[in-house]
Amino acid sequence: MTASSRTLTIGELEAGFASYCQALRRLVSEGRDLQAIQRTICWDYLERLHTCLPQSYRSPVDLVQRYQRATLEAGAK
Repeated sequence: MTASSRTLTIGELEAGFASYCQALRRLVSEGRDLQAIQRTICWDYLERLHTCLPQSYRSPVDLVQRYQRATLEAGAK
């Protein structure tokens, strides 16, 4: 897990959710492996959101799998 210089509040994490998902989607589309993705700030933030509010946010692992499927389907077309 990557440490950030300042801890964000849940509200700040929620406000950045779309940006973290976009960054994660980009990492997946670049073909990064899961271990490399898990060392990023966006992974850390998404993991924190899922841990604190699991009923509202999918786990980063689920998101990676979803983005990988979408990338494969787009490549098959």
